[in-house]
Amino acid sequence: MSEPDGLKEFLQVDLRSLHFITLVGTQGRHADGMGNEFAQRYRIKYSRDGSNWVGWHDRKGRQVIEGNRNAYDVVLKDLEPPIIARFVRFMPVTDHSMIVCMRVELYGCEWLDGLMSYSIPDGHQMIYRGLDVYFNDSVYDGALAERLTKGLGQLTDGTWGLDDFLHSHIYGMWPGYDFVGWSNKSFPKGYVEMIFEFDHIRNFTSMKVHCNNMFSRGVRMFRQAGCYFRSGSDWEPEPVTFRPAVDRVSQSARFVTVPLGDRTASAIKCRFHFSDVWMLFSEVAFQSGSAVYNNSRGPRKPGHPTNTLPGDDPTHKMDDSNTRILIGCLVAIIAILLTIIVIILWRQVWQKMLEKASRRMLDDELTARLAVQTQPFSSHHSSLTSEGGSTSNSTYERIFPLCADYQEPSRLIRKLPEFAQSTEHLELSSIGKALAAGGADGAPHYAEADIISLQESSDCISNSIAAVSMNLFACTDSFMREFPRHKLTFNEKLGEGQFGEVHLCEAEGMQDFLDDDLDVEGNTESPLLVAVKTLREDANKNARNDFLKEIRIMSRLRDPNIVRLLAVCVDTDPLCMITEYMENGDLNQFLCSLRRKEAAEDKTEQEKEEGKGMVSKLIGMAVQIASGMKYLSSLNFVHRDLATRNCLVGKNFTIKIADFGMSRNLYRGDYYRIQGRAVLPIRWMSWESILLGKFTMASDVWAFGVTLWEILTLCKEQPYPQLSDEQVIENTGEFFRDQGKQVYLPKPPCCPDTVYNDLMLSCWRRNAKQRPGFQEIHAQLMESLA
Repeated sequence: MSEPDGLKEFLQVDLRSLHFITLVGTQGRHADGMGNEFAQRYRIKYSRDGSNWVGWHDRKGRQVIEGNRNAYDVVLKDLEPPIIARFVRFMPVTDHSMIVCMRVELYGCEWLDGLMSYSIPDGHQMIYRGLDVYFNDSVYDGALAERLTKGLGQLTDGTWGLDDFLHSHIYGMWPGYDFVGWSNKSFPKGYVEMIFEFDHIRNFTSMKVHCNNMFSRGVRMFRQAGCYFRSGSDWEPEPVTFRPAVDRVSQSARFVTVPLGDRTASAIKCRFHFSDVWMLFSEVAFQSGSAVYNNSRGPRKPGHPTNTLPGDDPTHKMDDSNTRILIGCLVAIIAILLTIIVIILWRQVWQKMLEKASRRMLDDELTARLAVQTQPFSSHHSSLTSEGGSTSNSTYERIFPLCADYQEPSRLIRKLPEFAQSTEHLELSSIGKALAAGGADGAPHYAEADIISLQESSDCISNSIAAVSMNLFACTDSFMREFPRHKLTFNEKLGEGQFGEVHLCEAEGMQDFLDDDLDVEGNTESPLLVAVKTLREDANKNARNDFLKEIRIMSRLRDPNIVRLLAVCVDTDPLCMITEYMENGDLNQFLCSLRRKEAAEDKTEQEKEEGKGMVSKLIGMAVQIASGMKYLSSLNFVHRDLATRNCLVGKNFTIKIADFGMSRNLYRGDYYRIQGRAVLPIRWMSWESILLGKFTMASDVWAFGVTLWEILTLCKEQPYPQLSDEQVIENTGEFFRDQGKQVYLPKPPCCPDTVYNDLMLSCWRRNAKQRPGFQEIHAQLMESLA
């Protein structure tokens, strides 16, 4: 088939029925290196009946859609306005210099209204205080003249107008864009007539019309609606009339429901009468069902039952039939529920049996592990094996101990630079999967907000999982020393998490265990303040191995702005890891106390001038956090829970990034609980982490932007304080749709414009690839201090 514009090749999709299409995804074909075929640009044509084809264009009149730049990535394009069609054609725009292959995915839902077209007068222009306001139907896809016919447009695009018609839901459009409107002066009869054509005869219950009611500017909703119905060639003489209540108080736009009395028709003609100078509509929708037919009389009329025999009681027959259907549905639902309950009970019993067996095996392994001596390095490659001796290559891992409800496929990722002499790989599991389907972008993570799992193939000789656990320290470049447990004095319980508890302790003689490059706070004689993470004694084998592997990862980190692992206690239960703890506590509480102190003091003008230096100190804190994150990102680590609660403060505003904020009861409100189990710091997370479960360095950059906002507001309130948790999640959907409706954190009062506009907002860009890296962020913050 040849197209009028010379495009001869196209991909056509038949959806079998009318659909409301809002999003299109395209991808090319790589063909295993044998080809590289994709469409860089394309156009769309669509049809509702298969004969009349319409070329799609966006709200600004552009027809060509930017497609793929390679054969790998899927490119998603929002269709604004959306398409209502059964047939859709994709036509590549090419100079024929390359072979084109398109794989297409359509997103939307079935168009249940059944509306095929509407006919209305063309919209008018208003001049309001010298401003031109256009109320034309700019996306109408039918014939355009004084009267618009045989098409659909803004009245069915799913976008409702705002209360003030001078503004638009769609960013960058002209005043009045959301509404189609008419002036009373142009209609001598005092009403606007609209005709709606449907796919087949339907039984109509109601019509909803979204109207503007800004009466202070001469706009009111209609005074009366009269609707005529047509099933054949002639209009029925008796209309359905409706008068809405007059509202002289509220000027908000609203939906007005017009009851249609269960009338049957394939077309409706509505006359809307003016009640003021202007009448503005932005959406019209119908509630209807398929009409019931009589074998000899055609479509049924109101009050005339169909498909009945003489002498039968049609109401009784209909009720009896509905009762049988309802009983059948209830029986099916009960059977499904019983099946689900049986499966859940069976899984719980089976899981308890496995856990008991696992604990018995773990006790045996612990006995063996304590007796095993460190094995020497071997020159040949050895792989991690199970107790039966078979190679373990499972692609699934637990996210929470003793719970198999949250599992997902994992993938191997790049090695740490420090692990250059071994072939071990880090494996990442994503709790973001609990919100939406998607995978992590292969990178190890640092934060305690999720369990770290290592899948190893090291140079250490290991014949069992227990042996590998014992050799976790033997395979490192530096041995992590065992600290005498009796020298720990527990001062305070900071909180508890999925692994166990976090305690603030004093460690006597810890200075003898420290590396030369580690400068800790306090004198060499007094006990050192440390944070101690402990693993519950009843933890299963997976949690125990994960805990030991987390120790191994933290022992590798060497940066002045990262909290260091000082020593361990793994000779007996409970297993412990001992980390630095700074005397000023976490950054969140430090900034809160600083804010309260600033508010309580009465300062002179000179002191206020000197107080401006506080902004430099705050940005200096952010510089240190950016430096620590730059180090983590250089190792391809993803923190996943960067926030002020996860940063510790020492003397002279020294900042170090930590990872146990989630375990603290104080910050339980910062985490959103999913189905009663998993918790996520959604107010700090990027949109792709929440919706797609993707955690990358770019999502850490997003969290850094929020952390910087916290610092410059002195942690006065949570991010997005005006939004509930559910609204925060809804806001991520606006970032995905990218229609200009997303809500950003506001500029803090003391924040320099360059820091907010050039740095913070760039951290929250929708496209993760366009966000700056931590090296660039660190450089920008340093420049702002200069």
